[in-house]
Amino acid sequence: RARAAQKAWKQTTMAERAAVCTKFVDAFLLKKDEIALELSWQMGRPAAQTPFEMRGFEERARHMIATAEASLADVRPAPVEGFNRFIRREPLGTVFVIGAWNYPYLITINIVVPAIMAGNTVILKQAPQTLLCAERFAEAFRAAGLPEGVFEALHLSIPDTEKLIRDPRVDYVNFTGSVGVGHKVARVAGERFIGVGLELGGCDPVYVRHDANIDHAIENLVDGAFFNSGQSCCGTQRIYVAANHYDKFVEGAVALTNSYRLGNPIDLNNNLGPVVKAEAAAQIRRQVAQAISEGARPLLNEKHFVNAREGTAYVAPQILVDVDHSISSMRQEIFGPLVNIMKVNSDEEAVALMNDTEFGLTAAVWTADEEAGLDIGTQIETGTFFVNRCDYLDPALAWVGVKNSGRGASLSVVGYEHLTRPKSFHLRTL
Repeated sequence: RARAAQKAWKQTTMAERAAVCTKFVDAFLLKKDEIALELSWQMGRPAAQTPFEMRGFEERARHMIATAEASLADVRPAPVEGFNRFIRREPLGTVFVIGAWNYPYLITINIVVPAIMAGNTVILKQAPQTLLCAERFAEAFRAAGLPEGVFEALHLSIPDTEKLIRDPRVDYVNFTGSVGVGHKVARVAGERFIGVGLELGGCDPVYVRHDANIDHAIENLVDGAFFNSGQSCCGTQRIYVAANHYDKFVEGAVALTNSYRLGNPIDLNNNLGPVVKAEAAAQIRRQVAQAISEGARPLLNEKHFVNAREGTAYVAPQILVDVDHSISSMRQEIFGPLVNIMKVNSDEEAVALMNDTEFGLTAAVWTADEEAGLDIGTQIETGTFFVNRCDYLDPALAWVGVKNSGRGASLSVVGYEHLTRPKSFHLRTL
């Protein structure tokens, strides 16, 4: 159905595609309160935080709709007399999207709407924890009047997912998830020479410079570490703090985190919920225990968070100090409510430590000197670099990872480049 529908969808005008995709966004948002609560039930994010995903969904979708025509416009080189020459961006065909559970609308919308706006058809497989999210996409597209086959939602086993990647009717695969599974997706897709977009893991660093606004840094970075119970590929995991700020930063981070409330995610008074499942919680506890056994010092008393219990998905947040890069939690992706804080003595030391990782999704610096921050940013091996903020995707900027954090890009004009192929037209005037 997707393959057949793509031939007709490719011939539609940009205005026609924009009209349908705008109706899709409108139809989705009509049920945003219901969808947000449903998301809390599926993966445990506090209901007080799920409206953030609805706002981000709308922001990204509307931006990619509004900028599609300009992003996909013909590229014309300098004119040559007697010739009409241009490069046109043509759709790839059928795009297979393998979505993630931690931000199942925010991440998936990065690919689904621009793929359809570019003239592709889409098949979406959502993560097992958030299957209803795929159904919500399908429901909203039906309400918008999208022709049958342009968007399909499938619930697939791992073998069936591999079968789909190998199917010659699939022209591009986009996967968000772990590094290990990303390698498998790339290997299977590599058998066919099709494009692959991968958004994978992170162990993202932040540097609080000697001239930083320390109160602002504490507030933002504690949120960056523990929002969504730390289950974010671009969440803050390593914080390097200049020596003059170190004691105050640690004290403030501990005090602020101790004010967090862990409990039932449906309760609007709670800002920490369970992680996605008990198995994930057990893995996080093992990683924290390993770091402590290696010499890291925990600063939070887990008993303070009364709902944290062994054998459940409720994990207490933790802050570790006395860490360096011999500690496993400074090298591994934890994907839970844990942050490491380390003292540094110079910009040079901070840059070296920030780059000492297999990952490269985002990094940030807190400083009053924008020029110094920019200089540091040019030295950091990362896809996105922030100054005085963290953990945010601007749809006008490319979302991209380096090293083991991924391949390809989504959002912005660059995202459209990965969902199309260039075709050159060379016309001679007679």
